[in-house]
Amino acid sequence: MSGANPYKVSIGLETHVQLKTRSKIWCACPNTFGSDPNTDVCPICLGYPGSMPVLNAEAVKLTVMAGLLLGCRINHYSKFDRKSYFYPDMPKNYQISQYDQPLCTGGSVPIEVDGKPKVIRIHRIHLEEDVAKNNHFETASGVDFNRAGTPLMEIVSEPDIASADEAFAFLQALKQMLVYGGITDGNLEQGNIRCDINCSVRPDTQTTLGTKTEIKNMNTFKGVHRSLTYEIKRQIEVCEQGGKIMQETRRWDDARGVTTAMRSKEYAHDYRYFPEPDLMPVVLDDAQIDEWRTALPEMPQARRTRFITDFGLPAYDADVLVADKPIADFFEATLAAGASPKAASNWVMTELLRMLGEQEWSVSEARITPTMLADILRLLDEGKINNPAAKTIFSVCFTEGGDPRAIMEARGLAQVSDEGALDRWVQAAITANPKSVADYQAGKKAALQFLMGQVMRASQGKANPPKVMQALKAQLDG
Repeated sequence: MSGANPYKVSIGLETHVQLKTRSKIWCACPNTFGSDPNTDVCPICLGYPGSMPVLNAEAVKLTVMAGLLLGCRINHYSKFDRKSYFYPDMPKNYQISQYDQPLCTGGSVPIEVDGKPKVIRIHRIHLEEDVAKNNHFETASGVDFNRAGTPLMEIVSEPDIASADEAFAFLQALKQMLVYGGITDGNLEQGNIRCDINCSVRPDTQTTLGTKTEIKNMNTFKGVHRSLTYEIKRQIEVCEQGGKIMQETRRWDDARGVTTAMRSKEYAHDYRYFPEPDLMPVVLDDAQIDEWRTALPEMPQARRTRFITDFGLPAYDADVLVADKPIADFFEATLAAGASPKAASNWVMTELLRMLGEQEWSVSEARITPTMLADILRLLDEGKINNPAAKTIFSVCFTEGGDPRAIMEARGLAQVSDEGALDRWVQAAITANPKSVADYQAGKKAALQFLMGQVMRASQGKANPPKVMQALKAQLDG
């Protein structure tokens, strides 16, 4: 970017969020992921002539609750419309969506980048059906209609985002709020959240927005960040070389790290919207909206504050735990099982997150439960095991499950605190290492740690460390 000719960046995101309902939006087919192709379908999913849609009320509820979470205005009257276009993934040749009267308007998402807070305004949230999935193979393509009819909420932001970092922060904050609200599973690998990017640049002396390009179907937050980093740089270079930005749709080539032109984009698409004749308008009253408002769960920021004030956790711990709702839930359940807050926080942030990362598991896939972790911490507090033994038991519980006390006994991991046994190990270490004894008595404190290590080795890690230290000092200082 030229310092003499700086540019402003304006980015708007159209974020598509699959809703967490049991069935699809117009029919009773299951809203699931991973079934064999074209098995979770019916005449409505496949767009057979004469098939009639019936609105899933839960999809309306979740969309309104998302709007309430984001501070939107909930419209008491909204309707569905037909958006006409031809593509293999849309069997009816139109998509049922919402055009001029959506469920939610306004609202915002607070973000923070480099310690600076900012609010990204929301333009609208509307409800529609997802389309089928095109699968491309080496010599052929196929269409899987299992995804057709999945309830899809589209959240359209205002062009308030000014950088790739802000776009990334927006998507992270939005996902966290929606997962906490039970609106979506937020699983990017399963396509629960996808977005289209609108990006433009302009000289900072220009008040109107620049010509935008659209990058379609982004399904990872890192991909959004990388594509925007490239596209912003590309547009600025075009402008600085005297060229003109073309209004067009581009695709992101992740392997090459570039955006490439797909097709030119007219200033207005003619989708021939008209009201969906097979569905009644959605009419909501204040009592219904208030009932859903009272059902809203605790949001991440409120939970973070509570972790700090009620449990005495450092802000860092609270941030790490709250970042992932299932992890925060696991932590709180561990406290309910009797663990102390700081001990539980330490083990969740270190051992649990480390092992989940190594296995690439979610917390629900691990065999360990909050009660198991609380039992391990209780054994530690009682002096029955030391930290190495606790980590061994934790590892077994993580992969296999089981009762921590039974694992301790079966594997001989109980900590030895018997003074007679400790004295024998200590005396053996002193006798075998006269130089270290002399070094310690000459004032070299590191020699004491060496002797401590010899005792722990002799005991196969079972000796009680504080009592070993006490016994060593008693014999060496006495």
